[in-house]
Amino acid sequence: MHMLYNSDSFIVVQFEVPTAEEDTGPQLNRGGFEIVDKFARKEIFIEGALAESFQQGVQALIEDGQPSEDEIDEFIERYAMMGQQPVVMH
Repeated sequence: MHMLYNSDSFIVVQFEVPTAEEDTGPQLNRGGFEIVDKFARKEIFIEGALAESFQQGVQALIEDGQPSEDEIDEFIERYAMMGQQPVVMH
C-alpha cells in the first residue's frame, strides 16, 4: 500500500498484491487504486482496465508539465464520482 496523493479533497492509495503463477511461471502483480473523496465521504476501489486508464491519465498530466493541485483534483474527481461506498471509521 502506497499513498500516492493527498489533498484537501482526495486521497489516492495504490495497492499491489503479488500473486504467484505456477511454481515455474513469472510472478504477476494484481492491485488497484483506492480513491477517497473527503467531502462526499465516499470511496471507490478501481482495478483492471479502469485502474490502467487512471494510471495513464495521471502519467499524461505529469508529462504535460507540473499540474496544479486543482488540475489533479479535477482529474481524480472523474473517478471519485463513481464511488458509492461510504467511508467508515472504526
